[in-house]
Amino acid sequence: MKKRAFSLVTTLVTTIALTLSSVNYTNAETVAPKKSHEVNSLANVKSEAKYSYKDAIRETVFVQSSLDTDENGVSDRIAVDIIRPKESDAGLKVPVIMDASPYYESIGRGNESEVKDKDKDGINEKFPLYYDNYFVPRGYAVVLPDMVGTNQSDGCPTTGGYEEIESIKVVIDWLNGRATAVDKNNNVVKASWTTGNVGMIGKSYDGTLANGVAATGVEGLKTIVPIGAISNWYNYYRYAGLTYYNNGPGGLASRVVNSSRKAACKHVFDRVNQAADDATGDYNDFWNERNYVKDIKNVKASVFAIHGLNDLNVKMNHFNDWWEALNKEEVPRKLWLTQTGHVDPFDFRRAEWVDTLHRWFDYWLLGMKNGIMDEPTVDIERAADVWETHATWPEKNVKSTKIRFAPGENENSPGVLTTGPVKGNFTQTFTDNPRQTETAMVTNEMTVKSDRLVFLTEPLSEDARMSGVPEISLRATVDKDNSNLTVMIVDYGLDTRVNHTGSGEGIRTLATESCWGESSDTDDACYRETEKTFRTAGYEIVSRGWFDPQNWKSLLATDPLNPGKNYKFEWGALPHDYVFKKGHRIGVIIAGSAYQRTLPSATGATFNVHLGQSVINLPIVEGKKGVNF
Repeated sequence: MKKRAFSLVTTLVTTIALTLSSVNYTNAETVAPKKSHEVNSLANVKSEAKYSYKDAIRETVFVQSSLDTDENGVSDRIAVDIIRPKESDAGLKVPVIMDASPYYESIGRGNESEVKDKDKDGINEKFPLYYDNYFVPRGYAVVLPDMVGTNQSDGCPTTGGYEEIESIKVVIDWLNGRATAVDKNNNVVKASWTTGNVGMIGKSYDGTLANGVAATGVEGLKTIVPIGAISNWYNYYRYAGLTYYNNGPGGLASRVVNSSRKAACKHVFDRVNQAADDATGDYNDFWNERNYVKDIKNVKASVFAIHGLNDLNVKMNHFNDWWEALNKEEVPRKLWLTQTGHVDPFDFRRAEWVDTLHRWFDYWLLGMKNGIMDEPTVDIERAADVWETHATWPEKNVKSTKIRFAPGENENSPGVLTTGPVKGNFTQTFTDNPRQTETAMVTNEMTVKSDRLVFLTEPLSEDARMSGVPEISLRATVDKDNSNLTVMIVDYGLDTRVNHTGSGEGIRTLATESCWGESSDTDDACYRETEKTFRTAGYEIVSRGWFDPQNWKSLLATDPLNPGKNYKFEWGALPHDYVFKKGHRIGVIIAGSAYQRTLPSATGATFNVHLGQSVINLPIVEGKKGVNF
């Protein structure tokens, strides 16, 4: 997460608006599948429900690992709950769909927070989520491991560390005959019923485990489906040197993930918090171990990634960094980007999701030729339930467009954005307000305030699409040795948008249910339906980015600022794919601390920004008019 670092003349405004213009993306950017007549017929080729769910074999095994995370001298055993067709005991070999999680005991999984043992009687009555109900009748096993240090597994969690990834990797090793497991009576159990082909899936922490295990290159893992997943734990607790909040990794492990062994694991949690180094926010060996992107060359599994464009829990940089690295390694991949926040596709595009996932697993785990890899790679939700398909993300014809900051018409006017030169040595000043809210930063945009700078375009004459990572370069002096910086890209214009910042992060849970698969007396296949929620407002914060100026040289070390020195501060904002509509304005906000997002600075520093030397690079997709900046 670390740093990366209109003109008032009517004719120039028009030029910018046209240059930022695009076409009707739903039509022009839609990619037709190859051999569409063949793909359409192949899309109906699917595994059929022909095995009994009620009669399926349900078992729990304990896989022996090489770990001793609680340092008690005994190797940790990893608990694994399995459900598979009864025919797999009579010669049928089945692939595995695996959702490894730390949350099966307390938090639960899915929109309805399902846990394995609701009545706490020691018997797992339920396999959370619908994967078992839907896929077991179609000839799959569903395997749900408890991550190390959680539920029935031994040991202590380490928040993304090697130990957590190894605790799941060893389960795949067992499924492929490379590790040992026993049942509750200590009898050795072999996975003779499986083909060894494994597909991992999961939202949030579960999807993070899938990313981490894929980065080991373990044999047998054929595909992963990470949903709103972390790819680098540094980026989950830090942004460009700034800390979101203190004691994050240890707090997650001790207060959320580990519910029954807090005392035995306290020394582990204390060590985690110390190594995380909240005081500086720097990137170190602790975080490097938890960076799965660096090991992307090991990935052999295909990837079907799903992420919320407006996810402020697991932010879009997690997906972007992972996806970009997969791209370079030419890993087979597919992508859905949604307008919601941290939401599972089962709850924002249910029927299409189950069908697509079915075909994805059939292709990668059963080897069924169903044409799914001949279809467009990327689905993007442009507005609520309005989807379009693309060949790549970001778009191949995206152009990093340098836009400069220029002064307004007078001292009582906001600044302007220009693609042309800014003649003259103009500066503007703001002072860090450590309690300024995001709302205060972006509203009343025509009013000059002492604790933020605003730069605006004139109303756009055409739609403008941004696709990728905005990058900012700020030339400034500062009067203190430390402070914070914030940049926000804002769409100013009245519109009704998905309410991703509200309760439910863009969805509302309804009273009605729909059923996906077969049910048993203790595990039904029916789940409450959802619908999108909306917000009508005069603005939308499209992208945010924060920065610790003391890390202006590197993520690896803090370098106190020299008051009065002219610095070039460079960092990136969160990736997005967004269309600014005709008649709206694009706004860029520069401010200090964003206390709702990161730990604020206490110095009250004043920044003097050199306008013509400061720029923001927006990844703009050009339209057919091909107007060049």
